[in-house]
Amino acid sequence: MTESKFLTPEEVSARYRGEVSVGTLRNWRAMRTGPACIKIGKAVLYPVDELDAWDRGNLVICSASKELNVS
Repeated sequence: MTESKFLTPEEVSARYRGEVSVGTLRNWRAMRTGPACIKIGKAVLYPVDELDAWDRGNLVICSASKELNVS
C-alpha cells in the first residue's frame, strides 16, 4: 500500500514561497476553490498529489513553449 503525503496549511504556504498565505488557503476553503484538502476534526491537510494536480491545472504555457511536455 502506498502512503499519501500530506501538508499542513503552513507547509503549503511554504511550498509556494509565501505567495499563498495561510489566510488565503482558509478563504479558498470557505469558497470551495483552490487545492483539495482533507479536514479531520480541526486539522486541515492537503494531499501532495492533489497539490501537484492543482499545479498542473494552473500551468500557463507560453506560445513559444507549446512543445513542452510536462509530466
